[in-house]
Amino acid sequence: MITMLTGLPDTIVGFEATGKVEVADYKEKLEPALSKAIAEHGAIRVLYVLGEEFSGYSAGALWEDAMVGTKDFSKWERIAVVSDTEWVKAGIQAFAWAVPARIRTFPVSERDAAVAWLVEP
Repeated sequence: MITMLTGLPDTIVGFEATGKVEVADYKEKLEPALSKAIAEHGAIRVLYVLGEEFSGYSAGALWEDAMVGTKDFSKWERIAVVSDTEWVKAGIQAFAWAVPARIRTFPVSERDAAVAWLVEP
């Protein structure tokens, strides 16, 4: 499941994944929030937290994760992925070159540092 995070600066769209992430999470929550943020701000910075309660993606959700935002990817400025899951960090590092936004991973204990990095000019 994906939950919207609150209490973040206006320029940051934040999500937290818990349990198993399904296609509906992308269609009903993530994609509309990203589209709204792009319409309001012209560019976005994304905080994506995959904490201890995250257990993985359904097959369809994994595809959605790979495709999310591809039509507006030039509008993405920075992405901070917060996770202690090794395969998540390895996947980010392996494909970061293909993402036009600056992307960094942070351990769960450094979530505040991830937000600080996202708000830097």
